[in-house]
Amino acid sequence: MSSLTAPVPGIDTPLPSRVGDRVIQFREALREAMSEEMRRDARIFLMGEEVAQYNGAYKVSQGMLDEFGPKRIIDSPISENGFAGLAVGAAMYGLRPIIEFMSWSFSLVAADQILNNVPKMLYMSGGQWGCPVVFRGNDGAGGQLGSTHSWCVEGLYSNVPGVKIVIPSNPYDAKGLLKTAIRDDDPVFFLESERMLGDKAHVPEQEYYIPFGQAAVLREGDACTLVSFGRPVNFCLEAAEILAQDGIAVDVLDMRTIRPLDIDSVLASLRKTNRIVVVDQCWPFASVASEVITQVIERGFDWLDAAPVRVNTEDVPTPYAKNLEYAYLPNKEKIVAAVKKTLG
Repeated sequence: MSSLTAPVPGIDTPLPSRVGDRVIQFREALREAMSEEMRRDARIFLMGEEVAQYNGAYKVSQGMLDEFGPKRIIDSPISENGFAGLAVGAAMYGLRPIIEFMSWSFSLVAADQILNNVPKMLYMSGGQWGCPVVFRGNDGAGGQLGSTHSWCVEGLYSNVPGVKIVIPSNPYDAKGLLKTAIRDDDPVFFLESERMLGDKAHVPEQEYYIPFGQAAVLREGDACTLVSFGRPVNFCLEAAEILAQDGIAVDVLDMRTIRPLDIDSVLASLRKTNRIVVVDQCWPFASVASEVITQVIERGFDWLDAAPVRVNTEDVPTPYAKNLEYAYLPNKEKIVAAVKKTLG
């Protein structure tokens, strides 16, 4: 796959501070990223269900219709296969679509377009046509949406070569990663969590881009390496606080992207801690956590002082009841128990 070929200001310079007075919501960070890039490049448009007149099902695109007009903020029919296919053709012929899935669960309707056409187009055309399209929307369980609206698709979609998969855990990363995704010449699947859209954090006003394949170390320790991405990163940070009360200091790594996967940062932490727990909101069988642990064993077996441990969702359909949903997902209690298991 190609690298970032469009000039990206600041991509090779230190990122701005995560700390500051300007605090905005996750949804606002996404909106800023799209709006800034749309002002820069007239080829970019946003399409999806309710993104225009209704300001987005989750108000991510609020106000964008007023600024950019109906030719660039486009309400679609309830037909994921249709508007995903439109994006493929538009991207092949020079436009740069952003396609919003109200839920990544609904992307399954468009599986042939986004998994069979988008990732393979550059290869099958002999490099003549790429698909610089960003598919983004809500991914995973949380909020009592039931089994068919709670798919965590990264375990399934990361099996397909030819796409990049981005899963931010906070508003700061969401903006920087989405701006990078929009400038990327490869197709990008950008996975958000509905449960995090109201989360607040400092997001700098200055322009910045976060490169793909570069994990963030959010907390440092030497007892165990905690690896995660997306919403469960926050569970890891909660668990790290509890463990610290018992004198157990852990590294917490936020992978940010799983294609590309920054396994080098994981191994660097493992060399220090000699233990690893991977937290993943996918089902355990053939999950991203399984892949991370496989690569750790292949490349870092000699540094392991204990067997790697996974914390996944339970291997059952997503329950609806609030208490069962909590028990089904990774949570701080499960993570604390997993770390202590590695310590013996």
